[in-house]
Amino acid sequence: MHELPVLDHDAVLAAVTAQEAISYVRDALVKHHNGAWSMPPKVYLDSPPYGDFRAMPARGDGLAIVKWVTSFPGNGPRGLPAVMGIVCVSDATTGAPLMLLDAAAVTMLRTGAVAAVAAQTLARPKAWSVGMIGCGQNGRWVARCLAAAGYGPGYCHDTDPAAAERLAQELGWRVADTRDDALESDIVCCVTPGSEPVVDVGDLHAGVHLNLLGADAAGKAEATLKAIAACSLFCDEWEQASHGGELAGAVRAGRVTQNDVTEVGAVLAGDAAGREHPEEMTLFDSTGLAVQDLAIARAALTAWREDRVEAQRVRL
Repeated sequence: MHELPVLDHDAVLAAVTAQEAISYVRDALVKHHNGAWSMPPKVYLDSPPYGDFRAMPARGDGLAIVKWVTSFPGNGPRGLPAVMGIVCVSDATTGAPLMLLDAAAVTMLRTGAVAAVAAQTLARPKAWSVGMIGCGQNGRWVARCLAAAGYGPGYCHDTDPAAAERLAQELGWRVADTRDDALESDIVCCVTPGSEPVVDVGDLHAGVHLNLLGADAAGKAEATLKAIAACSLFCDEWEQASHGGELAGAVRAGRVTQNDVTEVGAVLAGDAAGREHPEEMTLFDSTGLAVQDLAIARAALTAWREDRVEAQRVRL
């Protein structure tokens, strides 16, 4: 077999800008909604009590990928990131492997990008301020992509004050004195482990848009059932959101059904309504889709083929 290019963490981030990621993820959501890109449900492999592995395949535009990635929340004291793994890109017509990419970098880009796409699609007109709750690895990219989309300045809040300070300094934003300061923003983004809610119904205000990105597995939640019930609900994909996302608890409790939730891809494609009035409170549940990973991997592969980024090489 010929040598296989490998893009490490920094190379992936060099290959795809935040603005490009937003455009590619938007396009992927529309293609998935229209049936042009396919994606079976992600597979979870628990590794108790440490975390879980996830296998995420997708196919579209002549490529097929699988992302093998972790969620090990307790890795910090070990000096390891919670999210690690690899993305394998293959030719969908021959099955030949084409490239390997760092999964954490792909995840950061598509997580940030989908938050920006959701804000552009669902936030009220003239919304600008951003409240970040959770300023870790993925939270930083959510803020960076929102800034790249023209939002901000905003407030940064984290249980680790140093993380909030670093992000605020990078973007020229402010550190929130309390969580409430962040919650008063036009666009509130929660990127926490999802082990306990950080948004209750009393935290909501007219016209707010919530991006909830931390609850990515069954049993996790960043908003209470009352907060969810008070909002117009949107998600990246109903199947994932109803079983392992922010909305899953409300579904199990009988508070939310599929008829209550709109996939953002349908809004982008013009097949469903988004926000209907400025005072409406909207909530977007992001569970992370393999088609989004495919969009970033495809862009990175193109950048390498056009000699815009250097790759390492391995022979299998």
